[in-house]
Amino acid sequence: MVTMEPVAVGGHILVGVEVKLPKTTLLSISTSKGYIMCGALDVGLLNERLSDRGIIAARAVGVRTLPQLLAAPLESVTIEAEKLGIVPGMTGADALLLML
Repeated sequence: MVTMEPVAVGGHILVGVEVKLPKTTLLSISTSKGYIMCGALDVGLLNERLSDRGIIAARAVGVRTLPQLLAAPLESVTIEAEKLGIVPGMTGADALLLML
């Protein structure tokens, strides 16, 4: 099952997506510029093989819900996200604010 829901961050309404799969759930929250996602996101692939796309993204691991994704410290970020000041260790919510 796929669900989309509004997610409030710092007075802004963003798009949360939850994809229920067997034995796991994919989670993402996006702005018009970029997104954060659960551990399924391959930051290395985005940085290396898709670098020409300039993708702004970050990954948090060990999360099972959208609220957890907002609160979790980021484990890795793309090069383009770093250019916006997004760094590993900051919360998903703080990163999304920099992606607005």
